[in-house]
Amino acid sequence: MASLRPPGLGPIIGHTTHDPCRIWIRASDPGDERAVLDENRRTVGVLGLVVRRNQIGRAWYFRLQREFDRTGTFVVGKDVQLGYYAYDYFAQGKKVAAKLPKAVGPVLLEPDAEYTVRVGTLTIDDPMPNDASLPDWQLIARLPNIDELKNELFSSAFKAEECEATFRTFPDPTVIADRLSFLLGSCRYPGLLWKIKHADRIFSPMQRHFQADEEFGEAARFTMMCGDQIYADMLNRMLPVMRADTFEEFQQRYMTAYQAPHLRRLMRTATTYMILDDHEIEDNWTQDRISDAGKHPLFNMAIGGYQSYQWSHSPRTWGQLLCYPFECAGYPVFVLDTRTQRFKDELPGLEDNHLLGRPSLDIANHPGQLQRLLEWLSDQHNRGGNVHKFIVSSSVFAPNHMKERIAPTAQDGEDANKLWGMNVNRRNKSDSWPAYPSTRLAILRHIVENKIWNVVFLSGDIHCSNVAEIDFHGSDGDGLKAFSVTSSAFYWPFPFADGDPNNYVRNSRQENQADPFPVPPTDAVMHYRSYGYTQEDNFTRLDIDKTNATLTVRVFDREGDPVEVDDRAGGKTRVNMLQLESW
Repeated sequence: MASLRPPGLGPIIGHTTHDPCRIWIRASDPGDERAVLDENRRTVGVLGLVVRRNQIGRAWYFRLQREFDRTGTFVVGKDVQLGYYAYDYFAQGKKVAAKLPKAVGPVLLEPDAEYTVRVGTLTIDDPMPNDASLPDWQLIARLPNIDELKNELFSSAFKAEECEATFRTFPDPTVIADRLSFLLGSCRYPGLLWKIKHADRIFSPMQRHFQADEEFGEAARFTMMCGDQIYADMLNRMLPVMRADTFEEFQQRYMTAYQAPHLRRLMRTATTYMILDDHEIEDNWTQDRISDAGKHPLFNMAIGGYQSYQWSHSPRTWGQLLCYPFECAGYPVFVLDTRTQRFKDELPGLEDNHLLGRPSLDIANHPGQLQRLLEWLSDQHNRGGNVHKFIVSSSVFAPNHMKERIAPTAQDGEDANKLWGMNVNRRNKSDSWPAYPSTRLAILRHIVENKIWNVVFLSGDIHCSNVAEIDFHGSDGDGLKAFSVTSSAFYWPFPFADGDPNNYVRNSRQENQADPFPVPPTDAVMHYRSYGYTQEDNFTRLDIDKTNATLTVRVFDREGDPVEVDDRAGGKTRVNMLQLESW
């Protein structure tokens, strides 16, 4: 027996290129009881490409795995799908012809073109034991003829807001576009009691940016959500109240977030990229906590939820690593996993703390995340010269918190060496880059030694949006610049608790804010200026202008109105324009 119904969650438009696009859904099976899935029922995704009003053209089945909480993705424009495997089996003379669509193989999408799909889930009886797995050709043989089923996706039970996604493919990647716009944000606190709906409010005005208009200009291409899409620990990791420590509770956090109407509409009408931060696991998580027997199962459940609900619609790179690169309109992006591979050593000092995993001991055969990032920087520099190179880091690269800066100055009568020791201890408690100077040094040294221009770090986390201009003093720096843009938070109702703009270094060269970062063996020293601060709930729009070599940063509040922030000179502005090296 089989029945077709709308998906329980989604669809989400995930990783997009000039051709393939990844579509994610989760099934809602009536036999399931929250995280306890019905063992006697299997769910399969159904996706149809809309060719005209109320008509499906090509359609496909795809797997929704129980081990991934009945979630799955279909890559529109790629041929590795159930129908393709079934066709291979039929070609060997097996009798599954009645189950196959008339046309098989890939659909080639056009660059920079709009497509609409409809999705559903098919539930079928599954008498097989849990540890059994059907190959694709056997599964397809058990399914109804999809050509006879596909137009049910337009029946009255399938509402557009529950089953329809409209996406635009990215432009031709071989040509660097004159303009590119995208949105950046992080930290969606779920809200408590009657304020739950407040957590969803900001995603409504974000949708406007994906349509070209006179106010915003070019339509945005994607949203980058750089951490804390859920709060597994809604209060604090030290408080057991409202802290997720079962898979069912992690599942509920994602379902609450993804069922919110404004966020759901945004993610089914525009491409969304995601990466995790600490609240997907536990506040200020570091990987060395796994040695604690109580934390190992917590990590497994948290990452199981993350892989099902976020990682699965991201680009697939380097096996099970959570970091990934992608490109849009010729502009490269590298999304770092700064959370699951960070290690803090118990020895004194900070040298053996690593934010992106321990350094590679065998680079040729086992490159780590840091080595992959450095190779990516060199490759992009060699291929595209000075073109923007965006590095997404959930933790803020710059500015540093005042208590975490590298060189506070001693006041009259104070022992400078004592202050330095105290500051090392403070930085070791940091949840950001100051606690990991070896990782920061490796990246900056690579940038300086290879003269890599226009590196832009994109971050969230601190509930205080800002921009920072990074420069390098010394002959080896040779006028080199980099930038950092922070956008946080989508919703954070406690601005009095953290994110105060006065807590961050504004000018690393000023005596009372001194925060130089030497880059040996070169003579370069990193410094920065930061400005554009706001604690309001916000998202950030970034606009690249190739002709003028600029990156424009605009911040918008939860109503979608521009936020007035400080500029580099200390005045007020709604637009901060960063001047980059031409490319």
